[in-house]
Amino acid sequence: MAHQPLYYRREWTLQSSPQAIWPFFADTNRFNRDTGIFPVEELPAEKDNTSPGARRRLRYRLPFSLTLAYEEEPFEWIYPYRYGVTRHFARGPLQAMQVLAELQPQAGGGTHLLYQIWARPRHLLGRFLVASALEFIIPRRFDRVVRQYDAAASQNIAPWTPGNVTLAPGGRERLDRMQAELIEQGLDETLVKRLAGLILTADDLTVARIRPYIYAGLWGAARRELLELFLRATRIGLLDFQWELLCPLCRGAGDRVSNRLADLPTHAYCPTCHVDFEASSPHSVELTFTPNGAVRQVERQQYCVAGPEMTPHVVAQQFLAARSQRVITPLLAPGRYRLRLMHLPDIWYFQVPAGEPGAPEVTITAGGQPWPEEVMLLAPHPAIRLQNETDEPQLFILERAAWSDQAVTAAEVISLQRFRDLFANEALRPGERIGVGRLTVLFTDLVDSTRLYREIGDAPAFGIVMNHFDVLREVIDAEGGAIVKTIGDAVMAAFHRPVSAIRALTRAQAVLANPPEGGRPLYLKAAVHTGSSIAVTLNERLDYFGTTINIASRLEKFSRGRDIILSEAVYTDPEVQKFLVNFQVEPFAQTLKGFDDECFQLYRVTAARPLE
Repeated sequence: MAHQPLYYRREWTLQSSPQAIWPFFADTNRFNRDTGIFPVEELPAEKDNTSPGARRRLRYRLPFSLTLAYEEEPFEWIYPYRYGVTRHFARGPLQAMQVLAELQPQAGGGTHLLYQIWARPRHLLGRFLVASALEFIIPRRFDRVVRQYDAAASQNIAPWTPGNVTLAPGGRERLDRMQAELIEQGLDETLVKRLAGLILTADDLTVARIRPYIYAGLWGAARRELLELFLRATRIGLLDFQWELLCPLCRGAGDRVSNRLADLPTHAYCPTCHVDFEASSPHSVELTFTPNGAVRQVERQQYCVAGPEMTPHVVAQQFLAARSQRVITPLLAPGRYRLRLMHLPDIWYFQVPAGEPGAPEVTITAGGQPWPEEVMLLAPHPAIRLQNETDEPQLFILERAAWSDQAVTAAEVISLQRFRDLFANEALRPGERIGVGRLTVLFTDLVDSTRLYREIGDAPAFGIVMNHFDVLREVIDAEGGAIVKTIGDAVMAAFHRPVSAIRALTRAQAVLANPPEGGRPLYLKAAVHTGSSIAVTLNERLDYFGTTINIASRLEKFSRGRDIILSEAVYTDPEVQKFLVNFQVEPFAQTLKGFDDECFQLYRVTAARPLE
């Protein structure tokens, strides 16, 4: 016997704007947890199940070891105005349930929030149970949570709520001791106390995956300062870090998480996107943090696996039936975007310019003409007509092309001196590699070091060379770089910005050439190159490999000891151009060993006056 759907409708008038409330309300994992929905687990997907818009198989974990299995259609949303999902249940009191949330901005400010549920019961008992929940349980819970989110969004605070935190036995004493130890190490006391407060008060969903750069913005701290605090807190046992291998499409990690870089797979399969991938981009691996289990045990549960805030770079996702169409009007910030289909190769790139007019509307068709190759300029609030002319349902995904700048990537952290000093044993699995994108590499060598050993003897000369390493380590660390390795009295170091390498070198050359009274002046040959590279493990340590490294290693020999040799890629960098205003520049061309068929444009830069 078919039963008519039960309908639930609830409306709120909120103080916050749709953009402000969206990170709270569209975080369906948190919303389900806060409103008392049971935890959920995803059932294994068949790898060859690549039908367009494939549903996900999940089940609720109920009390008394009971489960409730269902299939979930892809979530649909348009940032920051609406989201919804439909679920089909295999058994139990429900046959199907549809949820739709709509947020409309109000003329005088604030948001009108409409939340609707359509639930189709399976039988009379199911009708009674679902009707009771919709009438007596859901309204009270939803109202409390929505009001809480609105208050937090109006105050522009982090989207998390205090939880009922239970520390491990002896956890409070350990936390207090390690908090004092971090302060004794000279770290900012206010930041240390804020980190301790986060561990003591934040709910499990928040502290299971802490991203330092988000809290740098919330706490008004410099990113590097806060990252160093997290690294030191990990070293003494207050935090643990975890490496996450991210899918290049959905940018999620799933279960591709490891506490050791050597244990992280660099080749993986994403069941959400149905793709095999590897860690080939500088954004592939992210470093996040969680409390150490000796301080606080974190319960890792999921309450939703595919809501809008699971993939916050996706501004719109629409599931269109075969031979159907729909118009969406997302709100787009200036930047580069792409529209793609989950299981078809078509991709369309477009740009939302800042301060320039863009097209107010556009039509894009699956199964029709090839998608345009040129980048179109689009208005910030366009009307996009999606058309599915195929015989299968299609999932249209509109996303920001740029990766979030809130992530601490492996590519970034392994080029920091502090990380290499604190975690010297962290390395990739032998034979594995990860892409680090654009990397700036410097090589140095002392002038006439052989003569130094002959003139003053091995022991004194060795002491001078060690002191020179200390100078290099200090200036390289100050500029956010890291010494990768030393070879004799030569150094290889890595940075993310070319100007940082040049600043470090000019400072090092000035310090070494002007020692304290009675000291021996030292002159440092140096060269800098920038380009793409990969990280590998060589001799049980993290190293870099590729053409960029090979070229950089061949440039230092052209230096005379009071200058720096720059490749053209470094010299033409905008930041470098500004920095070199007070330098003398001598361009020259040169072939390099192993690159005999290519002539390289190089630049010898020297300070206009001696640096002190």
